[in-house]
This record gives sequence, C-alpha cells and structure tokens, in this order.
Amino acid sequence: MSTAKQDILAAASKLFLAGGIAALSVRAIAKEAGVSTIGIYSHFSGKQGILDMLYIEGFELVAAAMNVDASDLSPRDAVIKGVEGYLHMAVTHEAHYRLIFGENEERYTPSEDASAAAKSTFQHLVDRCSRLLPANARAELAQSTALEIWAFVHGYVSLRHHAIAATMSTEKWNAMATKALTTHIDAIIASHSK
Repeated sequence: MSTAKQDILAAASKLFLAGGIAALSVRAIAKEAGVSTIGIYSHFSGKQGILDMLYIEGFELVAAAMNVDASDLSPRDAVIKGVEGYLHMAVTHEAHYRLIFGENEERYTPSEDASAAAKSTFQHLVDRCSRLLPANARAELAQSTALEIWAFVHGYVSLRHHAIAATMSTEKWNAMATKALTTHIDAIIASHSK
C-alpha cells in the first residue's frame, strides 16, 4: 500500500476515534492526511472506500491477533493466546475496533468485500474454537461456542473502551479478562468432555 493511502487511513482512524463517523468528511480526512480531496477520490473513491478499507483492515487485525502458531499448544492454550492477542489489538487499534463493532451510528453499511472480511474472521474463530470440542461435535456447536467466546471478549473490550479506561492499566485489565475467559473456556471444555 502506498504511503499516501496509509496516511489517508491513519488520518481517517484518528478522526473516527475523535468524533465517530460524523467527523469523517472527505475534506477533513484530506486536511488531516495532508492530501487533496482529489487524492482521496483517486485512492479510495471517497468516504465509503475509506470506511470499507478500515473495516477490512479491522477484521484482518482481529484475525491476525487470533492467528497464533498452535503447533506446540493445546487447543485450549491456542484459544487463550488468541484471546490475549485480541485484547491487545482492541487497545492498539481502537478506531478500527470501534468501527467494525458498530460504533458507526448506522451511517456506514459495509460493502460486500468488507462483509466478507467479517465472515472470514468469524469462520477463523469458529475453526479455532471447534478444536475445544469433541471431534464429532456439530458445526452449530462450534459456531455457538465461537460466538460465546467472542461475546465474552467483546464485552471486556467494550467496557475497557467506555467505562473503566482510566481506572486500571491495560495490562491489568487484559490479565483480568484473560483469567475470566480462561475460566469460561475451561468450563466449555469440561461440559463437553463428559
């Protein structure tokens, strides 16, 4: 990706974090990125293209955070390590995270490509979580397990972003969230090993 495109996306992320989608006009993004409005249209076809790219990048960041080398890890430890990566990503890429998980004031509808990125990331989580279950487990169980874990992690991230950001360090918050998730993951494993 060109430097100009990266600058535009960084500017859009900064503006989104500061003021949501309402802060993202082509003119404001261009000013923040130090490019012309024509540059925005030539690189991204306007605001929708920028939002789609941020959305896709957001889900790529989530997938990368969960994509741990599991060759020497148990399925349980691989999911826990993925959770740790997810928690870290949600703090370091807060604008992307907030965009992909609905803080868009219903002013943005993801394109087909952006929606496909979301589905691909969820499928990655389903595949990872299916390893926690017996080999003969139905696909619906793997999906519901993935949703359960994702909802749990997302709840912690949402609280971190909105309610308690100033009350404890990111490291302590992530450790607390990981501990709670580990307990939940252990309960999932135990409930299916009977």
